[in-house]
Amino acid sequence: MFTIKKVPSLVSNYQEEIDSEESNDRYGGSGGCGRNCVGRCCLPGSKLPLYAFKSCADQSLENGTIFSSDKIPPLSLLNNLLMAHWENRMNRGLFHYDVTTCETKVIEGRYGFIAQINEGRHIKKRPTEFRVDQVLQPFDENKFNFTKVVQEEVLFRFEESKDNKSDFFPSILVDADSGSPSVVAINVSPIEYGHVLLLPRVLDCLPQRIDHDSFLLALHFAKEAADPFFRLGYNSLGAFATINHLHFQAYYLSVPFPVQKAPTQRIITGRGVTVSQLLDYPVRGLVFEHGNTMSDQCDVVSSACIFLQNNNIPFNVLIADCGKKVFLFPQCYAHKQAVGVVSQELLDTQVNPAVWEISGHMVLKRRKDFNNASEDYACRLLAEVSVSQERFEEIKFLVLEAAGLREEVRLVGSNHEEDLCEPTSPQVKSHLPQDCLVSSAVKY
Repeated sequence: MFTIKKVPSLVSNYQEEIDSEESNDRYGGSGGCGRNCVGRCCLPGSKLPLYAFKSCADQSLENGTIFSSDKIPPLSLLNNLLMAHWENRMNRGLFHYDVTTCETKVIEGRYGFIAQINEGRHIKKRPTEFRVDQVLQPFDENKFNFTKVVQEEVLFRFEESKDNKSDFFPSILVDADSGSPSVVAINVSPIEYGHVLLLPRVLDCLPQRIDHDSFLLALHFAKEAADPFFRLGYNSLGAFATINHLHFQAYYLSVPFPVQKAPTQRIITGRGVTVSQLLDYPVRGLVFEHGNTMSDQCDVVSSACIFLQNNNIPFNVLIADCGKKVFLFPQCYAHKQAVGVVSQELLDTQVNPAVWEISGHMVLKRRKDFNNASEDYACRLLAEVSVSQERFEEIKFLVLEAAGLREEVRLVGSNHEEDLCEPTSPQVKSHLPQDCLVSSAVKY
């Protein structure tokens, strides 16, 4: 058993300048509602830091690596900034609880599920305010949404660069005429160190639904972080998203998620994107890897997600390996809850299996569940999440058709040994400090 270690403050080259300006012009705002929020009443005319990322959506990919002539790639810049600014907010007491005190352990067994006891998240987390049987629902400004958070919770804007290089600007005016900014904000009820929210075009008040542009932004965010232990997650409505305002979540955890270690079997490769299905894992899912370009990867995955949400099929997405691998899980746990077929034992744990739980990171709410956590429990929970084999085959066929790959599909049941794939360990070095998060002495 181990505890998340508190990471020594990392002061970026820009943070001292940010801190010195905050009281003067970053949070000065322009009047507005008086709360200095992220809504249209306050954000335009305010100043926020800006991370401008280099666009590479149409550059070629080989082995998942984007070619660049830069001698010192700017990828670690985002990592350093995110950790430094996140820790700044922690030191200022903006979180509902101290996530660094949460205990975590790897559960014995062949999957290596990770269990965390997080009683604070259970008490403080915002309850769901909408129907769970509809994946697509209109945005409701009367319910909680991210325009109501204060600007102190925003770390920086995340926008495409205008000069084709990545850079950071400590204080840039939010121009009312320049369109709705995309921002990165803290999750005030964090699961792990560095838990943030990516909010695409926050002022446009988009409901929780994926489109091509928002998913491409998420892939850019994963790529710029350049750390395989920083993953992004997405939950649709009906798959335990709790806020109907478009957002992705992300955090650091310096051990592999169990789903990343699961073997896969290739279904098809099209447009450079290899589509596989998970084998020997409690939740059935699809895996999308690489792509001729980032835009190709985005087109295929976002088309699959759009099909699911348009057909009222709840789903979860995990973006891993710096954006080079995406897991897609259609799920049905909320439906099974509604019709009363989930066992009372599982219901009593009050665990809502969203993207992190499905990926193998079990966030538990009760001490006794943490103490008694077992691989059998995790497998029984995830088995209730997964759609049936018959339903999965149907969804798989339709998803590939929606992604424009139907004509090339080879059935997985053809037993081609060359299509079986064992996962490989991430090759990108983590930017996390050596003593961050998980003790290297933990055994599997």
